[in-house]
Amino acid sequence: MLSVLIETRNDEEGLARTLASLIGGAVEGVVREVIVCDTGSTDQTHRVAEHAGCQYATGGVAAGIRQAKGDWLLLLEPGARLMEGWIDEVVAHTAKQTMAARFSQARGSRMPFLARVFSGNRALADGLLISKRQAAASAKSAGSAEAIARGLATKRLDAEIWMAPARQERSPK
Repeated sequence: MLSVLIETRNDEEGLARTLASLIGGAVEGVVREVIVCDTGSTDQTHRVAEHAGCQYATGGVAAGIRQAKGDWLLLLEPGARLMEGWIDEVVAHTAKQTMAARFSQARGSRMPFLARVFSGNRALADGLLISKRQAAASAKSAGSAEAIARGLATKRLDAEIWMAPARQERSPK
């Protein structure tokens, strides 16, 4: 069973889009829980999480990792959407692998080459599937989900993710 952690701050719209893409995983019994790890939102993030039946943790991803019940964690940015077929890929990976994994970017969400070169590389843009044990060890020295994802050796899953827009492109609240 999988615990999904979404670290967010003032991105209620992005959070709602990401939660909608997880419904199939919840129905299939793959997603055990979704924990919204808030880092100080002043918008309606808490209300979106509550209406969707998510758990809500303040204090960022480290608090969410401690609270998670699943042996595997899926870390996502608010606004990211998992595409059809992700459930089977995640189940297959967690059954036989111990290393972390990332999704493949959906063709339509890939940035042009020069935009990728000049934009900041977001380690969490492709999501991160990681064992709770490894995430907990990384969280001791990392202050955010992005920091946990940065620099990890990962396997590429044969399932796609529609990347969240870069934070500066999102409408401010």
